Amino acid sequence: MSTAAPIAIDPEGQAPLSEGQRLLNVFIAPSKTFADIRRNAMWLAPWIIMAVFSVAYSYTVGTKVGWEQVAQNNTRMAPASQTARLEALPPDQRAVAEKRQVMVTKYIGYGFSVLTIIWLAIVALVLWGTFNFGAGAEIRFAQALAIVVYASLVGIIRTTLAIITLFAGQDPENFLIQNPIGTNLGYYLNFADTPRFLYSLASSFDLFIIWTLVLTAIGFATVGKVKQGTAMAIVFGWYILFAVAGAGLGAAFA
Repeated sequence: MSTAAPIAIDPEGQAPLSEGQRLLNVFIAPSKTFADIRRNAMWLAPWIIMAVFSVAYSYTVGTKVGWEQVAQNNTRMAPASQTARLEALPPDQRAVAEKRQVMVTKYIGYGFSVLTIIWLAIVALVLWGTFNFGAGAEIRFAQALAIVVYASLVGIIRTTLAIITLFAGQDPENFLIQNPIGTNLGYYLNFADTPRFLYSLASSFDLFIIWTLVLTAIGFATVGKVKQGTAMAIVFGWYILFAVAGAGLGAAFA
């Protein structure tokens, strides 16, 4: 008579989760997903899902807006010195430069998931160092990277809403690929009439970014076994510093 193999239980009594359970629990029970990261720090599945949604978004942008229009809209937001240099070029050189901008914008759009994982690795490195050396946590870098990737998975909801908005008939001339839906104050501000620092800062505090930050803090608190208040302070503190510095740099070079 055969007997079933026992299910491995982690030290805190949680049975291992399947990948599907980990992905679902990010949205409904994030602590379970992050507790399972102590057992398995794999992050490939959520990144692949985000990459698929990113490509779908880029395809929709190309179909409903057009990369030429996206590049033109981005040019309106570029620093005045950059715009002036472009306008000062002879017509033939300007046409070449504008065509190059369109191609670069398109390549960045379709390759954004690669840039995303590079950025998330940098974020994970900063938080890994801060929690380990500043908060006394014991977190491996692989676990830190898994935390920030899983926390970023909620961004697919924002991407889905952006795709729906495009299919609903959003005005191409007012479309900004990096800020497509009204989940932050910056979306509702007139870029031309708003100081660059204020516009950038208002756009930085997006509802989905805040959700991601909260999940990131829960993840580090769970895996590193530190107080959630401490984790929230570290994660939000770093983000506020980054947002203010980014807005300041943007205003300085406007």
